Amino acid sequence: MPALLNSVLDLLTVRGTVTAAEPVATRMRLLRIEADALAGLDVRPGQQVRVLVGTGITRRTYSVWRYEPIGAVELCVLDHEGAGPGARWGTRAEVGEQVRLGKPEGTFTLRPDAAHHVFVGEETASVAFGAMLAALPEGARVSGCVETAGPGDRLPLRHADRLDWVTRGAGTLPDAVRALAPAPGGIAYVAGEAKTVQKVRQTLVKELGWDRRSVLTKPFWTPGRRGME
Repeated sequence: MPALLNSVLDLLTVRGTVTAAEPVATRMRLLRIEADALAGLDVRPGQQVRVLVGTGITRRTYSVWRYEPIGAVELCVLDHEGAGPGARWGTRAEVGEQVRLGKPEGTFTLRPDAAHHVFVGEETASVAFGAMLAALPEGARVSGCVETAGPGDRLPLRHADRLDWVTRGAGTLPDAVRALAPAPGGIAYVAGEAKTVQKVRQTLVKELGWDRRSVLTKPFWTPGRRGME
């Protein structure tokens, strides 16, 4: 990589090292990245990092599964059909590999004081949900619907027994939300494929009476759009 480009990237990213790479679900791989510049940050559950993947300067965004103040982030990268450069990087990254990434950022984060936490999304959303759920105390009121291709794609989420698990093809997330019928008064975290996120939001607001300001949304991807995988 040219020296000038390296200098620019040093201003925008930090250099880290992959220190662990292991499966965490059938199609999910956990990658642990350590960097001195990641130590002591104020990271909120649900935030994300942007990683330079491949041999160029392609960036992909990943939710932080776990953050350690000593200077480490853990990501869960999904391997999927038609995988792009981000998924290919996630399946091939090895311990010892150097990687450039940004510091955790984003506003799709846990609202810890909410009376009720409702999580709705699929595999790509469950990583952020995992960080949020891990930060909630045992007595927190939790519910939600998480869609996966099958049981093997379910991440080990805290409070998982309070969630409704939907198998793709057996129903839709909006229908699952209608069946769950969460009463207004809490915070709903809705993430995943863009059109599905919009439909779930409409179900909560227009059908179930939720205040739109209480529905936090994050479209992680949409079919055919480069950079959203």
